Amino acid sequence: MNDFYYITRVRIKRKDDKGNEYFGRGVADLLHGVEKYQSLNLAAQDMGMAYSKAWRIVRQAEEALGIVLLYRMRKNGSRLTEEGKKLLNIYEEAEEAAWKAVNEVMEKYYGRTDYERMGESPESEQ
Repeated sequence: MNDFYYITRVRIKRKDDKGNEYFGRGVADLLHGVEKYQSLNLAAQDMGMAYSKAWRIVRQAEEALGIVLLYRMRKNGSRLTEEGKKLLNIYEEAEEAAWKAVNEVMEKYYGRTDYERMGESPESEQ
């Protein structure tokens, strides 16, 4: 083992005049929570996040990307749109591919390294 620690992150964004809104791990985790709980409010609670913050994050991602991620059904919760499901799947595939590429290069030059990958540790892969 060596002294390196690395994190691989993927962010999806569309060019805009602000340049700071994107779809990344936080939005992906919220959407996974919506899939699990069928509720943005419950997904936010599960993440220890205020509902207003979760709502703002999703709304900003939708505005920045120009797509609707969630169907909001008032008292009946929220569901991912087909485009939301598609983008979430694309994001997960891209993040996995990026992680594998970075890990391969780091291991080539430095051997086994510590890393952060969607909450996993090196030991969880054995």
